[in-house]
Amino acid sequence: MGIRFRKSIKIAPGVRANFGTKSAGLSFGTRGMRYSVNSSGRRTATVGIPGTGLSYSTSSYGKSRSKTYADRQAFKELERQQKALEAEQEVAKYNNYIESIQSIHKECDDQINWDHINNCAPPFDLNSKGPAELKALEQINNYKPGIFAKIFKSLEKSQRSKLEDNLYTAMEADRDSFESWKNLNELSSMVLRGDLEGYLMVIDQMDPLDDLLEFGSGFEFGAVDKDTLIVNFDVKMDSVVPTESKSLTQTGRLSSKKIGKTAYYELAQDYVCSCAIRIARDMFALLPLTTVIVNAQDTVLDTSNGYHEVKTILSVKFDKDTVNSLNMDSIDPSDSLQNFEHNMKFLKTKGFQSVDEVLI
Repeated sequence: MGIRFRKSIKIAPGVRANFGTKSAGLSFGTRGMRYSVNSSGRRTATVGIPGTGLSYSTSSYGKSRSKTYADRQAFKELERQQKALEAEQEVAKYNNYIESIQSIHKECDDQINWDHINNCAPPFDLNSKGPAELKALEQINNYKPGIFAKIFKSLEKSQRSKLEDNLYTAMEADRDSFESWKNLNELSSMVLRGDLEGYLMVIDQMDPLDDLLEFGSGFEFGAVDKDTLIVNFDVKMDSVVPTESKSLTQTGRLSSKKIGKTAYYELAQDYVCSCAIRIARDMFALLPLTTVIVNAQDTVLDTSNGYHEVKTILSVKFDKDTVNSLNMDSIDPSDSLQNFEHNMKFLKTKGFQSVDEVLI
């Protein structure tokens, strides 16, 4: 920046050629304000005082930007890409969650064959040595001290002591194995004869529906008879069904919007119905039942007293044959309930309303 004198030749309206001892260039603009490009690569913006030949100018060169500037721009680009990636991941996570609460019914525990379990032979004759003990005894009998153990008797003693310890550990493992077989055999006998206490023991020990606990849901089981089980399902809709949707804008930014009432309650309906079907499927897989009644409960407004109370919002009587006949990958969980006796009052803009439980 500075005060300088210069000469130039006009070659066209608004365009001048500038000459110097080492370089030449062109300048563009009107009187008092011009922009010059020099053969040396320098660019000059000039504000002149008309009639005096004096001007005020700033110059820069057409070479690459400074490394600091380049690093700063690169960092900004990385930040932009990182934010875009985080936004994509957030939307993908949201979409996956929505899919998961609408497709709970698609998962199911494996069928348990209680007859097969009951007919399984014990792991070994209790009056004989168990397999783990026999293997440990074989290692003791086959032990031969190495050259160092022969020289250092303390090493041989330590190795033999370790083998003896392994023997006691093996004997304990055999006892545990036999005890596990005995308990499972007794439990299978209880189940096969329709012992309701045995049913509840199976549910307690095998912990079905444990993955639904991730959503905060709770369960209460009651055995009516050897063919019928009742499951009360605590929906906890407010903590499971999101009230906001997430998506990407055209510029790749994360956008969160409140879900409309109709869309929210439709999502809630799919979640509750999907859970009800899944509960029935797991119970049929776990126990020799023919009927499972699922009562979904949640906090709703009781219009008779104006208070929010825990009420039954869905009650379904599932029969095993019909459940097993459904194509779980293709059904709509809400629509599929028409295959079963059920009580459900659902309003598009108000959601579930309290209903009576189906009769046993």
